[in-house]
Amino acid sequence: MVVEKSADFEVPEAQIAVHWREEEYIYPPSKFIAQANAGDPAIMKRFSESNYPECFKEYADLLTWDHYWHTTLDTSNPPFWKWFVGGRLNASYNCVDRHLAKNRNKAALIWVPEIETEATQVITYQELHRRVNEFAALLSDFAGLKAGDRVTFHLPMVPELPVAMLAAARLGIIHSEVFGGFSGNAAGERIADASSHVLVTIDSYYRNGQLLDHKAKADEAVLRAHDLGFDVEKVLVFQRHAGSYGSQTPMVAGRDFFVDEVIKPYRDQLVEPVSMPAESPLFLMYTSGSTGKPKGCQHSTGGYLSYVAGTSKFYQDIHPEDTYWCMADIGWITGHSYIVYGPLALGATSVMYEGVPTYPDAGRTWRIAERLGVNIFHTAPTTIRMLRKLGPDEPAKYDYHFKHMTTVGEPIEPDVWRWYYNVVGKGEAAIVDTWWQTENGGFLGSTLPGLQPMKPGSCGPGVLGVFPVVYDEDGKVVPAGSGRAGNICIRNPWPGIFQTIWGEPERFVKTYYEKYNRDPNSHDWRDWPYFAGDGAVQASDGYFRILGRVDDVINVAGHRLGTKELESACLTLPEVAEAAAVPVIDELRGRAVEMYIALKTGFTASAEMEEKVALAIETEIGRIARPKNVWIVADMPKTRSGKIMRRIIASISNFADVGDITTLANPEIVHDIRMHVQGEKVAKGDVPRELTNSELEEIKSFGAES
Repeated sequence: MVVEKSADFEVPEAQIAVHWREEEYIYPPSKFIAQANAGDPAIMKRFSESNYPECFKEYADLLTWDHYWHTTLDTSNPPFWKWFVGGRLNASYNCVDRHLAKNRNKAALIWVPEIETEATQVITYQELHRRVNEFAALLSDFAGLKAGDRVTFHLPMVPELPVAMLAAARLGIIHSEVFGGFSGNAAGERIADASSHVLVTIDSYYRNGQLLDHKAKADEAVLRAHDLGFDVEKVLVFQRHAGSYGSQTPMVAGRDFFVDEVIKPYRDQLVEPVSMPAESPLFLMYTSGSTGKPKGCQHSTGGYLSYVAGTSKFYQDIHPEDTYWCMADIGWITGHSYIVYGPLALGATSVMYEGVPTYPDAGRTWRIAERLGVNIFHTAPTTIRMLRKLGPDEPAKYDYHFKHMTTVGEPIEPDVWRWYYNVVGKGEAAIVDTWWQTENGGFLGSTLPGLQPMKPGSCGPGVLGVFPVVYDEDGKVVPAGSGRAGNICIRNPWPGIFQTIWGEPERFVKTYYEKYNRDPNSHDWRDWPYFAGDGAVQASDGYFRILGRVDDVINVAGHRLGTKELESACLTLPEVAEAAAVPVIDELRGRAVEMYIALKTGFTASAEMEEKVALAIETEIGRIARPKNVWIVADMPKTRSGKIMRRIIASISNFADVGDITTLANPEIVHDIRMHVQGEKVAKGDVPRELTNSELEEIKSFGAES
């Protein structure tokens, strides 16, 4: 058994202390139920385990196939599952061409620039078809790429990104998009790992009203790739403002090319979509690399596209007449699946937004929703908390009406959920609180919005055709309703599951399947549960509450406290906008909790407020969870995508090196927090002893993404 030791306690790794109360059911409005794509309860039987894996034919039949498959699920080489074997199709054709006959003049993408006075771009399916074909011709001829080659995109939220993705898919080229907020070095590491000879980037883009120089990162990326032994041959540069170069970095002759110049010979050219085997790779999506070398998650063409089309239809409830806005970034899996491939496979209208949701003010998101008539809204708890903090009353000022809202990316606290439902959704929308990961392709846990009630803080049961289970460290099932937590796993493969880690099949097996594999020689999928690396507890009704990464826990005197639970307790206070829990080395208890708090506008820091936070945790969880210190800060250090960097504040609390902060959205806040926290600790004589190497490593990796 794997255990952690603290003082005289031995605690199983999977056993996180759980004190959360079960919340009430909230039922979707009858108006939503009446129009839901999944309104017939018979769908639950169609996707039951007795019909697995053939149930996923229903998803695959949403697509147009060049060749039908002969084997739905091939388990001959576990856990390298193959879906719809023998089938052939093209992802670009399915997302663009097949919609032209009936909907060529319908908006495929609506792109909203961050600068509010700049014109919104409406890209019809006909226009998208033209742009995709032209860029595919350029990739094929000028860049010399063919099916099976890799191409790296380092692009922000501009319409050129989905165009480039679909152009690559048209040719069977495997694309790898690196989140625009990542550094050039991070892009270079991914370029080298994928062996991409071509990098596609842009000169600049807007963020918080500033035109950022993005092309500068291309030079860093090429240099980093070279240092790793790989050379980039061509850098294709889009321009944020046509005819104007928005970078201070000179173009490198013979390597760097403006797309607007080199694409001229390919204007109005048509490129026949390449018919690809269903199991051929469509794209690579790298995890952040914060826990080691980035993992290149390889996603398939047929299985992945089927899965995101099916989940977009039944869980996002997208209809042809809907205007759908996923306010994520295409640089993450959410944007790939639920801005580009899923909605466009269904012929939907998908909204993209370039910038920060609170620029120039906290009403911007709701103005966009009102102006475009958005009726399906999709975002992350991080963004929801930010919008609540900066503009708690803003949604009421705008005449938009959502029928459906999604939350994605991390567990959402019940109090934040209720604000999302009551204030953002105006009590009119169904909410799906989704659980899944980069590796999974699409949703794994969620309520089916037309058929299952919502429960704040719980993602719900497994989605259609997916059978989750909670195991303890010994592989025994933790019973639903027991109140005990463990490791959430998926008992069966599903079409959206990634195929492998690019170039590292052994790491793939070790990371995701070895822990609970019952027989390494078995070809039975039942012997290969997928280990997600998240902790969870299952209620008696079958709903799961996700507790975060199993390594995102703080072991206080033998009690493994989930950070999400600690943070949720703080967010029950009306004054608190954001909360982050981190561990500090404690001589008596092994580890203690410290809380970092950002207050809503209009509230000020005080000793009384610190005590109120501590009491909220004590009341919600117990005295064992009472924080050693509560630090009220102006803001948290955050990534460009809005995630709180808990490893940085954990390092500050423990007087450790904070590491590289140059890629943060707000690096200046780190100095302010350090001066405040460490200054007070020194004054109190609360300076820790020199940490051991293992303690430093623990702090450095705390809160890291998988």
